[in-house]
Amino acid sequence: MTRRGLGVLAALLTSGLCALSIGGMLYYYISLLLLVMLLYSFFSCLWARGTAWCRQSLSAKMVHRGENAQLFLQAGHRCPLPIAPIRGEYTYASQGGECIFPAAPFRAHDRRLPLNARHVGQFDAHLSHLIITDLFGLFEMKKRPGQTDEMLVVLPRPFAIEKPKITTGDDGAAALSRTQEDYNAPEDVRSYRPGDAMKRIHWKLSSRKRELLVRRFEMPAPPDTLILLDCTQPLGGDNVPEGKENLRDALCETAVAVAKLQMEDGSPIRLPIYGEKANEFSSDHAASLSLLQEMLACQPFGQGEDFARVLQLELRRMRRTGATVIITTRLDAHIVEGVSRIRRMGPSARLYLVTYTPDDPQYQPFVSRLQHHLVEVCYVTPA
Repeated sequence: MTRRGLGVLAALLTSGLCALSIGGMLYYYISLLLLVMLLYSFFSCLWARGTAWCRQSLSAKMVHRGENAQLFLQAGHRCPLPIAPIRGEYTYASQGGECIFPAAPFRAHDRRLPLNARHVGQFDAHLSHLIITDLFGLFEMKKRPGQTDEMLVVLPRPFAIEKPKITTGDDGAAALSRTQEDYNAPEDVRSYRPGDAMKRIHWKLSSRKRELLVRRFEMPAPPDTLILLDCTQPLGGDNVPEGKENLRDALCETAVAVAKLQMEDGSPIRLPIYGEKANEFSSDHAASLSLLQEMLACQPFGQGEDFARVLQLELRRMRRTGATVIITTRLDAHIVEGVSRIRRMGPSARLYLVTYTPDDPQYQPFVSRLQHHLVEVCYVTPA
């Protein structure tokens, strides 16, 4: 019952007492009118709530950051008694809103609610409940629609960056030459063809088979590009509106930009995710970029593995790594030491520091130390 309903109920009790104590017919008429009003309001609201229904769906399950999606709502009721327009309360990205459905019975009423995909992530978008009110506003009842699993996934959008440099002398050609020189590790043999080098002939097998057979060696895979992404809570942005969300967007989009650039050339990449949802992405096909975008969008960026420890754990991959890209919002002595050790292992290294204050003097000693170890340092400022 609303405040207005409580006021009508108080007036009914007052007029009833006056009618019983004084005996005036006017008070009986007023009491009867108020009683009929309360009964009508209650039963019409109860009837409409019992017959109300709702359907909801999203125009798209996945959109890129900056695009718009729509939440389609359809609601109605089957109560012939007049009621007030039905209000619907919906939730999107932890924020609420309200929409109005006409009160006409036995009809479906549609609403399209725009959803602005401002930040990367996975967001629940649904109608929370219907609010049904009688014609006089005396009663208000809520009805929760059926549960829905509709989730809007906002994917990171890559931007243009400079291609990471593979360590000189390890671009794949040198590895191929070394593999062909190793006569103890042939992959297979084949028949001799004119022009084959004599040193590649398998003499023992040729004498046994009574024909010239040539060693065929395995083609070495090109070196990987290892992307190390800091999946812990972003550092900074406390004094900026939506600062944490913008930092997370920049982290994801920088990683996607590097991966897209490498996979377009057929270069293999590896991106281990040491977050709350541990995972790893590995591919050399640009068609699989959408999978990486979805993995990053579903990552909460909260209580992940300490990033300095991640750099230490990934030292074991350096033998097959040609370039390492480190993306983080924090820069301290432990991270500088980890990046320097990666660079000393051989692969080239580039560090992307995502921050609102790239000119902060506290970064200068760490940047100088990284540049001393031939680590390229780039800054990314969130939009």
